[in-house]
Amino acid sequence: MKKLLASLLAAFALVTGAQASGGDLVLDKFPKERVSDLAALQNGAKLFVNYCLNCHAAAFMRFNRLKDIGLTEQQIKDNLLFPTDKVGDVMKVSLNPRDAKEWFGATPPDLTLVARSRASHSGTGADYLYTYLRTFYRDDARPTGWNNLVFPNVGMPHVLWELQGVREAKFVEEADPHDANKNVHRFDGFEQVTPGKLSPQEYDSAMADLVAYLQWMAEPMQIQRTRIGVGVLIFLAIFTFIAWRLNAAYWKDVK
Repeated sequence: MKKLLASLLAAFALVTGAQASGGDLVLDKFPKERVSDLAALQNGAKLFVNYCLNCHAAAFMRFNRLKDIGLTEQQIKDNLLFPTDKVGDVMKVSLNPRDAKEWFGATPPDLTLVARSRASHSGTGADYLYTYLRTFYRDDARPTGWNNLVFPNVGMPHVLWELQGVREAKFVEEADPHDANKNVHRFDGFEQVTPGKLSPQEYDSAMADLVAYLQWMAEPMQIQRTRIGVGVLIFLAIFTFIAWRLNAAYWKDVK
């Protein structure tokens, strides 16, 4: 229970800290239909293992749970496990927390529950993650060489830069509408410096798959829960119709 609480608090701190730093940035809407798309979830799981699991653990998710999104045990072994891991193991990392804190300024949080944290009134945790993963840009003033619009001065480097390519953010200086004596920097778009392995559309789609997996991982039963809920509503609708007709037949001769 203590580990679960720590994971939730770390995820919440990641999101709320970013929101406090990110100001009034409007979050892009995550295409939530991806959560029920098994192909998207499988691709998201592959991206998570290849790019996220090097630093971020998912200590409350076991590899064998991926069978719920259509993968066989052999596919999990062949494509998603390191040689020393077992299918029944939890998704842990070998990164030393002390080293991580020294390199990045903070220990990378566990991501099992990160998608359940809400960023703000403007979007959900999934909206935050979807926007965050797509707004990295090159910033030589940062120790890692990267910055992020959603989480300014983030300690995390852009581990997916080979897929997205290198981009620079353009800012324009404008008068502060709340204080005539101050100027503010407004984001004015990205400039692609070098291309990535994926086109912008393909990269956005890949990030949607990754966020879909993070959303599923935070609540693996949500697909089954939705299906059960739809079934229950259909049953209630049919039963209500039968009860209505039965009631009409029972009372039809009563004056």
